[in-house]
Amino acid sequence: MPQVDLLVYDVGSTYTKVAAFNRFGPNLRFIGRSQAPTTVKNIEMGLINARHNLARNLQWSEVTSSHTLATSSAAGGLRMVAMGYMPRVTAKAAKEVAMSAGARVVEIISQETPVDFRLEVLQEIKPDIILLAGGTDGGDQDSLLANAEVIVNSKTHGVVIIAGNTQAQAKVEEILQLGGIGAIRVPNVMPTIHELKVKPAREAIHQEFIRQITRARGLGRLLEIVSNGRVIPTPGAVLMGAELLALGTHEKKGYGNILVIDIGGATTDVHSVLPDLENLTKEETGLVVSNEKQLAYRTVEGNLGLRVSATGIVETVGANEVLAKIELKGEDLMKEIQIYAQYLEKNPEHISSNQKEIDFDKALAISAIEVAIKRHAGYFAQSFDPVIGIVPGTPVGRDLRKVQRVIAVGGIFAHSTKEEALEILQKSFAKRGISLLPEKPEFVVDHHYQLYTLGAMAEEYPNEALTLAENNILKGIQKV
Repeated sequence: MPQVDLLVYDVGSTYTKVAAFNRFGPNLRFIGRSQAPTTVKNIEMGLINARHNLARNLQWSEVTSSHTLATSSAAGGLRMVAMGYMPRVTAKAAKEVAMSAGARVVEIISQETPVDFRLEVLQEIKPDIILLAGGTDGGDQDSLLANAEVIVNSKTHGVVIIAGNTQAQAKVEEILQLGGIGAIRVPNVMPTIHELKVKPAREAIHQEFIRQITRARGLGRLLEIVSNGRVIPTPGAVLMGAELLALGTHEKKGYGNILVIDIGGATTDVHSVLPDLENLTKEETGLVVSNEKQLAYRTVEGNLGLRVSATGIVETVGANEVLAKIELKGEDLMKEIQIYAQYLEKNPEHISSNQKEIDFDKALAISAIEVAIKRHAGYFAQSFDPVIGIVPGTPVGRDLRKVQRVIAVGGIFAHSTKEEALEILQKSFAKRGISLLPEKPEFVVDHHYQLYTLGAMAEEYPNEALTLAENNILKGIQKV
């Protein structure tokens, strides 16, 4: 029976994908990939169908593996509420942790939010996880204690990750435990006003993700077949893959500043990893509240997707502007693209079947990416802000000007020619305006959906994963 050395699954809300790799000497080599519709009622059927399709593509009777890894974004991932002290400080820090872990942040609550509303939010959302931040180490404790009482009163079934002032954590844990609420303590996500400590909380979110997905029908089976007992949230795996490419390993040098654009049917995610920021002093970093100088950063545009959220693109950009991305105009075409977007939302499995639909998809993709990258990137200030010391021309937010490589991921890129993919990217970046976008980007297209596999491999096979990316992804660089 044919056997491969490694299979990596990704169970998505729409499709379940599988990629196969074999070991050749010290390296892993990509063998092939396949996918099948995700079977929501029983996830295992989607896994079996994807593997059977892979066997057919390889002209084998069956595929087995000696090692198996997996990621998942089925059912939209974990619903998370982030709670903090000040909305522009620790609530922001809590959100950054959640986003970097690949969780879906449904609400952000600060101490300024009325207590009754905090309680109402928790009772209505019924979050899987509550990330509880607040206070720097040695700073405020009251907000953590007050929010712990609110959580107990909400009678939530979610788990609380306590990631605030370390001096208050033991008391917070006691309050939660007495109230019958599960809790996990991790180091403060913002120990000082200059620092974000993301990784411990991110790992706790991943572990809770593993525990909770076993409740989904069939996903318990996925946990049984993986070799390392882990299933990573897909967005978190993509970011971990980007971190591996940017930072490298102890044995292999990384590739420096990287921007990843992941456009799907429901959202457009943007990830950036900037190793240049690792060596900044606290004075150079400045206040967390007024910059985006963390090493890794992720934003999600939940209303910008090529299928489920297609009308969100048209509503955000305007039908006329969407058409302008591909040099088209006219009232009739404006109505057509609005109708097409509405159809896509109701029929997310639709595959464009004629040239007009292909052009419309391209226009929607360019529009979504342009909005997403400008929201992710910082900008040049246009006015004075004496509170945080900003004058016109001051760079504010995430500075991407020195990013060397832009990696594009998503179905529209996987199914486009290199020329078509490059056109989408070039047009998306054409109008810089006041945004701090890359000045001389080199575009790379992940045609085989391998970035999530790099994140899945990052801990066990870091050197092999980096070599794999060099051979299979980065060779496709297109300079502009």
